[in-house]
Amino acid sequence: MGDLERLQAEVRARGGAVPAMLPAEAYTSEEVLAWERRHLFAGGWTCLGRLEELLPTDLDDGRPATQRAVMVGDVSALLTRDGSTVRMFANTCRHRAHELLPDGDASARRSVLCSYHAWSFDLAGELQAAPGYRDQPGFDAAAYGLVELPVALWAGWVFGHALRPLGDPELVSFEAWLGDLGGIVEPYDPAALRLADRHTYEIAANWKIVAENYHECYHCPLIHPELCQVSPPTSGDNYDLPGAWVGGSMDLRDGMATMSLTGESGGHPIPGVAPTAVEYVHLLPNLLVSAHPDYVMTHRLVPLAPGRTWIECSWYLRPGPDGTVPDPAFAVEFWDLTNRQDWAACESVQRGLESPHYAPGPFSPSEDAVEYFVSLVSRAYVGESVHDVAPIRE
Repeated sequence: MGDLERLQAEVRARGGAVPAMLPAEAYTSEEVLAWERRHLFAGGWTCLGRLEELLPTDLDDGRPATQRAVMVGDVSALLTRDGSTVRMFANTCRHRAHELLPDGDASARRSVLCSYHAWSFDLAGELQAAPGYRDQPGFDAAAYGLVELPVALWAGWVFGHALRPLGDPELVSFEAWLGDLGGIVEPYDPAALRLADRHTYEIAANWKIVAENYHECYHCPLIHPELCQVSPPTSGDNYDLPGAWVGGSMDLRDGMATMSLTGESGGHPIPGVAPTAVEYVHLLPNLLVSAHPDYVMTHRLVPLAPGRTWIECSWYLRPGPDGTVPDPAFAVEFWDLTNRQDWAACESVQRGLESPHYAPGPFSPSEDAVEYFVSLVSRAYVGESVHDVAPIRE
């Protein structure tokens, strides 16, 4: 029996209960990660980044980007933009399967050109030219358009689903996947905020360990003394709302304006949001949104190996009346320190999971969000829905 089968058997044996952490295979197995990349990342709604960065209105030559190749889990995809219309296609030529663009590359061309045999497609995926086929009997260009994949824009981010083609009746819509999360995040108007700084990290831990650590503050008194000075680690509540997401809020201590080393803010307040709370939410599989009274921080997770994760941490601030973005140092200094404390803890957990003596430990009452995250991932392992169940709270 392989790692994935053993993991699935353990999940079924639990019968829907989530009394403890997942078995070690969930965090250490190449086979399990390959399954997750195909079914949770390509087969879910993965955050690919910000629209203005993926398809900017001006590349280095001043022309707007019309296309970019991206990885959605383990599937290569091609984003296209024609005016305000954004589409996504399999990054596979319909002739001999050559990539249309290498991963990460962008182009300002008004057509998608395969560099192998010069087949070209318009930005809507229709085949425009196939050299040598013009007089080929029975050749129907309309039958060789690019395979279109589902894409969604929300709050400034681009989300892609790369396992099922657009129109597949078994596709879970982005709206169903998002559930009621929009009501929590959208008041912060993330699309109107400006990127003020970004750090990237590559850490020696499984992506789920990063997520599990994010969802609890049981560890905060020992790991995050600075955080505990501005936010009580036992404050707040987790949400019980529909969608493929997990999260809750935490309070700021009296007199604290935001999460910074001093509790003081160097930014502009975001109108219409709670001035004394921070929202910590995770839209599966890979977008963590931490919404503060004066800035929004995100972590975008990309699994590189069972024990290695790339993390993009971004800080978005509200510009002032003159369009100037405040200096984000107050937020960046605090969260870079906190991030590094978390990464050290996550890497220690990963090393512990690789011990032959590891056995899943029980969740504490304050780890209910971790328990729910594990329950959603567990449901996915055995082919059950992760978006239309509400968390069970004690």
